[in-house]
Amino acid sequence: MAKGHDYDFDLVTLGAGSGGTRASRFSAQKYGAKVACVELPFGFISSDQVGGAGGTCVIRGCVPKKLLVYGSAFAEEFSDAGGFGWKASKPDFDWTHLMSKKTKEIERLNGVYNKLLANAGVELIEGRGSLRDAHTVEVALSSGGIRTLTADKILLAIGGKPVKAPIEGSEHAITSDEVLALPDLPTPRRIVAVGAGYIAIEFASMFNGFGVDMHLMYRKDLPLAGFDGECRQRVAENLQQRGLHLYPKTSPTKIVKQSNGSFSVTYKGDTGESTLDDVGLVVFGTGRSPNTKDIGLEAAGVRTEKDGTIIVDEYSKTSAANIYALGDVTNRLNLTPVAIMEGMAFAATAFGGVPTKPIHERVASAVFTQPPMATVGLSEEAAVETLSGDLDIYTSSFRPMKNTVSGRAEKTFMKIIVQADTDEVVGVHMVGPDTPEIMQGVGIAVKCRATKAQFDSTVGIHPTAAEEIVTMRSKTRRVQGKAKTEPDTNESRSYQQ
Repeated sequence: MAKGHDYDFDLVTLGAGSGGTRASRFSAQKYGAKVACVELPFGFISSDQVGGAGGTCVIRGCVPKKLLVYGSAFAEEFSDAGGFGWKASKPDFDWTHLMSKKTKEIERLNGVYNKLLANAGVELIEGRGSLRDAHTVEVALSSGGIRTLTADKILLAIGGKPVKAPIEGSEHAITSDEVLALPDLPTPRRIVAVGAGYIAIEFASMFNGFGVDMHLMYRKDLPLAGFDGECRQRVAENLQQRGLHLYPKTSPTKIVKQSNGSFSVTYKGDTGESTLDDVGLVVFGTGRSPNTKDIGLEAAGVRTEKDGTIIVDEYSKTSAANIYALGDVTNRLNLTPVAIMEGMAFAATAFGGVPTKPIHERVASAVFTQPPMATVGLSEEAAVETLSGDLDIYTSSFRPMKNTVSGRAEKTFMKIIVQADTDEVVGVHMVGPDTPEIMQGVGIAVKCRATKAQFDSTVGIHPTAAEEIVTMRSKTRRVQGKAKTEPDTNESRSYQQ
């Protein structure tokens, strides 16, 4: 029996992704709770189910994607090496070898997550869990049969899954899940990616690095809606300069499989309808939906939005008093480190006696295009809409030192947004090599509400691109915030690891 309760467990977590694993571990190891975690076994279960401790990020998301991004980036290095005197020709590329190495690393990490749960005293149960009521979880075991668990508290950390655009022939397209298990590059070596979000953009950039004839279609005038406008423009320009074919304000309407195994993609844009033939693969990066279908939420009294997103309060509690939810299934800020933060806050709230709100403001993030984009805080557009008073905008565009010798024409772009009356830096945005690594440190400063004067007083590391962040002294422009009053900036404490 679980301590102090007539239940099997103090906590049953559905989902062993990054957030669910962290919440389960902290609840058990730090706070002494008796915990079970339910997750599908490692690997592809069906066309729309992928299992394994580690979840989306480790098994079919950030980690395998980043390994493939690393692989594709060598094309740039081989190309640039000539400017530095290297005479070797570009070597052949073996996709099968890279995918084999990627799979081995994912298997290793899955094992690491299994050990983390075991060492914390968490029982990992392989199967698919659903709610029978607010305190009962029914698990369809992967080994066969049903196991019923009762729990004082239940945590839903079941993530989401990719969705396809509802067009004719969509069954011929694949999503990010299948891309990360692709046995070989397609023939013909032409891929159409559909979508304007970071998933579609990253895969398009990655495949381009592998020498694929890459075509990217999206409905907006620029990709990456929600990010800073100038950065979005720079990313689009960089993609084009690297040979990608961009189709802004365009939507595919039909995919047809040809007799030779290739596809034709019909699409509609400002100039009417056209068709692209000899396509080897169509990849949809058109969003994700929460994994909430048929898991008994109504029986447990858990309310959702129309799209299935679980509604939670500021402590990640659902409409059922003892049931919580975190991560992508709540659609607050769908990033792995955010889910981990939410997991730690949940454990402190539910079992540590310290009600703790996860803080979703000023979270640094990156888009791993080539070159990448990184950001923290408000975009210029968001700052104008949500802040009042004057905003000072500082920008810099320059060729990194490496590019001056390699001959690459790309420029790095950096931008700082400052609240004029307080001198506080409210947003920093970058596009260029190494910007995600740079932004992690900048994110600390922005989180701590550093001022522009403090940025300016920091001595740069020379010669680096990063030093530009502390040497931008000339204001590019001043803009006016539209908000009549300042938003409430009081932030509750965040739980620290």
